[in-house]
Amino acid sequence: MQGPAKRHSLAEIAGAVGGRIAGDGGVQVRGVASIESATSDDLVFVEQEKHLAAALKSAAGAVIAGEFAGGNSFPKPLLISDQPKLAFARAARLLQSNLSDFSAALHATAVIHETALLGEGVSVGALAVVGAEAEIGANTSIGAGCVIGPGAGIGRDCKIYPNVTIYSGASLGDRVIVHAGAVLGSDGFGYVRNRADGHYEKFPQVGRLVIEDDVEIGANSTIDRGALDETRIRRGAKIDNLVHIGHNCQIGEDVVIAAQTGLSGSIVIEQGAVLGGQVGIGEHARIGEGVMLGGQGGVLPNKILRGKGVAFWGTPAQPLREYLKQLAIVARLAKKE
Repeated sequence: MQGPAKRHSLAEIAGAVGGRIAGDGGVQVRGVASIESATSDDLVFVEQEKHLAAALKSAAGAVIAGEFAGGNSFPKPLLISDQPKLAFARAARLLQSNLSDFSAALHATAVIHETALLGEGVSVGALAVVGAEAEIGANTSIGAGCVIGPGAGIGRDCKIYPNVTIYSGASLGDRVIVHAGAVLGSDGFGYVRNRADGHYEKFPQVGRLVIEDDVEIGANSTIDRGALDETRIRRGAKIDNLVHIGHNCQIGEDVVIAAQTGLSGSIVIEQGAVLGGQVGIGEHARIGEGVMLGGQGGVLPNKILRGKGVAFWGTPAQPLREYLKQLAIVARLAKKE
């Protein structure tokens, strides 16, 4: 059972997240909250000056605010940051660092193969299975009911929530978070049709899945191993719930993929791209660096979308301005009928 969160002074938090104190840095908090629900134990944040008055009138013990709050005197202590939302997120991690959904132990019902290598501080939950020659880095937590396949590798300080399945040979870096029910490294959807009788036969799915450091994967998402080579999710990518990534896909650094998105095989998503919810992308397509693809957008096979910071929308996906122009033309035509 979780105990109460540890209290931290505002000065401690400022030192950890960056920023300066205006007011009493000795005020202590132990949680984060919205302005509406905060108590005196909580920290809140505002990104815009128009919301500062509401934060100061709230019950919160302290406020994180932007540079607009600097140089003034207020009834509550402030932590001033040029990126208040980011500072708030970092403060939340600090305040919650002593809370865990995992017990730091190997549960009596866990099945751990004698050849598996577990680092210092690893926890394995009830009924979890760790296969032969699997490697789990220090301070990583494996939730109840997980299956870690033979030869799978998991780095340090990872959190694998309950009922995750990691197939044989998959590799996860450090500080990876995998939420409940995700399946990593399963076979890709690859078949060869026999022209003689029309039947399908399985194409080899013998490649690897490599997930780099600081990736987060949402609940019930699935990522296939490569067919002959590898599927790779690069550092810092954030993948929402119910996302499917097919075999041989290459997902770049700091890519964000929202829920219910489906990627066919051999797709490249370059660094910093953002995919909205329910996006569908055909095989061998490429989404360029920094492209933003709106919800329910569709990209045809072999298509390339380029333009850092450019928003694409619709099916087939096109720059938002063109998409809106076409909608306007269709609307005018409909009025004429």
